[in-house]
Amino acid sequence: MKIALGADHAGFELKEQLKQHLLSAGVQVDDRGTNSNDSVDYPDFARAVGEGVVAKEADFGILVCGSGIGMSIAANKVPGIRAANVTSAEAARLSREHNDANVLALGARLLDPSIATRIVDVWLATAFAGGRHQRRVEKILQIEDDAVIAQEIR
Repeated sequence: MKIALGADHAGFELKEQLKQHLLSAGVQVDDRGTNSNDSVDYPDFARAVGEGVVAKEADFGILVCGSGIGMSIAANKVPGIRAANVTSAEAARLSREHNDANVLALGARLLDPSIATRIVDVWLATAFAGGRHQRRVEKILQIEDDAVIAQEIR
């Protein structure tokens, strides 16, 4: 498994901790930055991770900012991304099982690193359930396709 990993300055330290955790578990990591606590703009990293996932350069993406909110909003603008801002292991499980989330967004200012690590582990261990959820994910994809077509018409 390969994970595209990204963070802004607020999420840098947690990103580094998660990277070490993933590597120690044998997961390949594509670190797309940032590489310090210096102030940066989170949409740049959300886009880099999202585009990597859509291009199949990584199986999934994990993003970290102060709250996880900005990263999830920005990542969800990348066609093909279903980013979930998650604050519990149960929400992590449901985001994969029911929504087939392919990007996980975490808030470094809101989560203890041990909880964030548990969220990542549960998220990566959970498969999409399919079934009735597949129909719903397809409707999400249709919304995305309709928006692209509407944009092209303008």
